[in-house]
Amino acid sequence: MPNDERTLETIPAGTLGLIPLESCNALGEKVDKYLVRWRENRENRHKDSTAFKDYKRDSYVVKTLVPRFGSGEAKAIIKESVRGYDLYLMVDVTNYSLTYSLCGHTNHMSPDDHFSDLKRIIAAVGGKARRITVIIPFLYESRQHKRTTRESLDCALALQELTNMGVDNIITFDAHDPRVQNAIPLKGFETVQPAYQFIKGICNNVDDLEIDNDHMMIISPDEGATGRAIYLSSVLGVDMGMFYKRRDYSRIVDGRNPIVAHEFLGSSVEGKDVLIIDDMISSGDSMIDVATELKKRKARRVFVVATFGLFTNGLEKFDKAVEDGLIYKVVTTNLCYQTPELLSRPYYINCDMSKYIAYIIDTLNHDTSISDLLDPNERIQKIITAYKAKR
Repeated sequence: MPNDERTLETIPAGTLGLIPLESCNALGEKVDKYLVRWRENRENRHKDSTAFKDYKRDSYVVKTLVPRFGSGEAKAIIKESVRGYDLYLMVDVTNYSLTYSLCGHTNHMSPDDHFSDLKRIIAAVGGKARRITVIIPFLYESRQHKRTTRESLDCALALQELTNMGVDNIITFDAHDPRVQNAIPLKGFETVQPAYQFIKGICNNVDDLEIDNDHMMIISPDEGATGRAIYLSSVLGVDMGMFYKRRDYSRIVDGRNPIVAHEFLGSSVEGKDVLIIDDMISSGDSMIDVATELKKRKARRVFVVATFGLFTNGLEKFDKAVEDGLIYKVVTTNLCYQTPELLSRPYYINCDMSKYIAYIIDTLNHDTSISDLLDPNERIQKIITAYKAKR
């Protein structure tokens, strides 16, 4: 947004309550600080009416607890009344850093554990809240979004389970396939793109970019990421290319068909800075393979950009790729768990999404449209104009 806060004159849908689960504590605290500051300074002509009761508070975080028994079972406790609240629950299902005791053994929490804790919190609300919105940045089971044979359809089932429990809106970021929202056609579902934060993060950390069609190109690492690449190339005014992953469908390795080769479709990348854009970095093999292919085609610098940096096989591969000159920068957001090792890497650019989430929560609480937040084209143009003027 052009200013640090938005002008919101409508009556809130209910008293604002923020419930970041333990997996999302750090991000939730940042979001809460923005909300407190904005509402403390905001002048509203209706602020003395009963509809604005508890509008300004020292914190909007509702205290909760999810204790576990020795068997690994758990329960959720909400420590204060939430009757009539407009609740926003935040959960990071990829946070494997949290542990619990299971029959004397230490267990790391899996996405299934985090999703179960989310349902426990909703159950503890007990239908007393006026509205429940779940903010689940990495959509649970999003990679199991379609069925091609006799297999489970986990993402659709999860969405239906949440809405059947009383959830009104689900907000996620860069869903692997947004069409999964068809599973809940009568409920709110928004998938948000962090394109603005990517451009802002890169511009703030790299001072010699030439953002034009002769010096930059956007690359989609596979056909599934084409939509993201098309959007970014259109707002930046640069060309795009894509790779096609040729897989061996006769074998399954680690739950997927291994990639045989990456076939490139697009114009020359010689001498250009290239941005490889995707929704997630899992093991990182695919991104490094694509970066290698681009370097073979004489690309200048390779930026690896993804919403979620999972790095399931560690950072050693990326350290070596940077050392070998294959990759220049790695750009991800803080929407999922980040290890201290990742944050310490000199080639890593961290895009903070807390302010953006606070904007969304603040706006939705006032029952106001978030259309301008979902399309950041205008803000991206301002960033680029300012960057070019500075250079």
